[in-house]
Amino acid sequence: MQKWIKKINAQRLAAMFVASLMLPVLVLICTEKNPFWTSVVCVMMPLGGYTLFASLARRSGVMVWLGVPLVFFSAFQIVLSYLFGNSVVASDMFLNLLTTNPDEASELLANIYPAVIAVALIYVPLFWLATEHIRRRVLLRSQVRLKMAAVGSATFMLGCLVLVYGCKRDIKHVVRDELFPINVTYNMGVAISEARRTSHFYELSKNFQYHSQRVDAPKGREVYVLVIGEAARAASWQMFGYERETNPLLAKRDDLMLFRNVVTQSNTTHKSVPMILSSVHTSQHKELYRRSGIPALFNEAGFTTYFISNQSPQGAMIDNLAHDAKHVMYMDTPRLDMQLVDAMRKALAEDESEKILFILHTYGSHFSYHQRYPREAAYFTPDDDVAIRRKNMEMIRNAYDNSTRYTDYFLNEVISTLEGLDGVTSAMYYCADHGEDLFDGTKKRFLHASPTVTYHQLHVPSFAWFSEKYREVYNRKIVAAIENEMAPATTYSVFHTMADMANITSPYVINEASLFNYYFDYGAVRYYLDDHNRAVKLDKEIGVDKEECAFFAQHGIEL
Repeated sequence: MQKWIKKINAQRLAAMFVASLMLPVLVLICTEKNPFWTSVVCVMMPLGGYTLFASLARRSGVMVWLGVPLVFFSAFQIVLSYLFGNSVVASDMFLNLLTTNPDEASELLANIYPAVIAVALIYVPLFWLATEHIRRRVLLRSQVRLKMAAVGSATFMLGCLVLVYGCKRDIKHVVRDELFPINVTYNMGVAISEARRTSHFYELSKNFQYHSQRVDAPKGREVYVLVIGEAARAASWQMFGYERETNPLLAKRDDLMLFRNVVTQSNTTHKSVPMILSSVHTSQHKELYRRSGIPALFNEAGFTTYFISNQSPQGAMIDNLAHDAKHVMYMDTPRLDMQLVDAMRKALAEDESEKILFILHTYGSHFSYHQRYPREAAYFTPDDDVAIRRKNMEMIRNAYDNSTRYTDYFLNEVISTLEGLDGVTSAMYYCADHGEDLFDGTKKRFLHASPTVTYHQLHVPSFAWFSEKYREVYNRKIVAAIENEMAPATTYSVFHTMADMANITSPYVINEASLFNYYFDYGAVRYYLDDHNRAVKLDKEIGVDKEECAFFAQHGIEL
C-alpha cells in the first residue's frame, strides 16, 4: 500500500484530479452536439481552469478536498448522463434533491447502481489518496506548480479568445447554458432563488383573495373530485390508443369524457403540480408565489375542502397550496393509491357538509413502478424490480403498465364511490402532472424531469366523469366537454376547468381555459415552463427532433 501511495506522487494526484473533473465535460461534448467552436470552448476553459486550480497549493491533497463542490457537480453530471443520456444538471435537478422524500431517493439510487458505483470508483479512491497525501505531507514541487499554473492559464485564456471570436453571437448562451461547470453553478442559483420564493409564500400571498362566487348552484349535496396523476403518460393508456390492456375497467365505461390533446406545463412534479393547483398562466410563473390555489378558491365559495396526498410533505409549493384546504391528509406507507379512496369514503361518511371538494394527489406510476401496486395486481409479467438498464426494458415496461392498470382500478373505484351517492351532484376530473420516458425510440431515455423535453414526458392522460344529477343540472357543460375532446390544452386548464365544473366565478377564473366551456380558446398558444422558468412556446423550437415530432403527430398533437 505504501509503495502504491509513493508511486502516485503529488503531480500524478493532481493529474488524476483534473482528469476526474474533465470526465463529465468530455461526456457532454459527445452528447450535446454543439457547434465546433462551442465544443472547443467547453473543453479548453474547464481544462485550463481545473489545471490552474490544482496548482494553487503545495499539497495536491488539499486542493482535492477544496474541490469538493467541483467533484459534487461532476458526480451529479455523470449520474444525470447515465439517466437521460444528455443535458447538463438543471436547476430542477437541484430542486428535486430538496423536494424528493427519502423513500423516493432510495428507490431511484437502488436502481441506478451502475452509475453510483462508477462515481464511487472514480472519486472515493481520489479522496482517499488525497487524505493520505495530506497526512504524509506529500508536496507538489515548485517547478511543477509553476508549469501547471502557466499551462492552465494559457489554456484558459486561449479558450476565452475562442469564446469571444468563435462564439461572438452566442457568448451569453455558451457561458450560461453550455460551459460546464459554470452552467451548473448558474442553475443552482436559479434553484436557490426558487427555494427562497417558496419559503416566503405565506408572507407574499397572505392578503390574496379570489373573490369567488357561485352562479346557479344546484340544490342538495355536491361532491367534486380532482385527481392529480403522477408520471402517467398518455401513450401507455389503452383509452388513448395503447395496444396493451392497461385500462380494462375505464375502457368499458361509456360515461367518460376524454381530453386527448393535453400536455403538461412542466415535466417535474415540484413545478407541474403547483401550476395545476394555481390559476397562474405558464407565462406568469413568479405570480405563483403570490396567489393561493384551488383549495382557497373553493373555500371562498363555501365548500369544505380536502387535500389527501399519497406523497410525503416536502416543504415545497405543493404543500403551500395544499395547506389552504380545511382538511389535509398524508398517507402512510405502503402508499398504494387505494388508500386515497378509503380516506375519501371515510370523509364522505363522517362529513355532513353540503358542498365538498376532494383533491387526491396520487403516487400513480412514480418510479419504482414495481412498488406502486400490490403483488396480486401484477398482470404483465415478468415485472421484477430491476436496475435501470436497457437490457431490463421488458420488465420495466411491464411494471409500469401494471402500475397503470392499478391506476385504472383506483380511478374506477373513485367513480364507483361517487356513483353510490344517491341524488348527489358530483363530478370527477383526472389529469396527470407529467409523463414518463421508458426507453422509447432511438434515444432510449428513461424517467422524467430531463432538461430537454420529449413527447412521452409531455403528453398526459386527462378525462372527466359526471353523475346523472350533474348531467341534468349542467348539460351544457357536458356537451362542451364532448366538443373539446381534441382541444389543444395544457395543465394550465385544470384550475379553470375545476372552477367551471363547480360553477365558480372569479376575476381569476378564465372561462376560455376551461375544457367544460363552449368558448375554449383553440387559438391560444401553448407554453411550456423551461428549466429557467421561462415560458417557451410548445413548438419545434423547444428542441424536439424529428423522431419526437413524429411521436406527437402520431397522437394527433400539432407543434
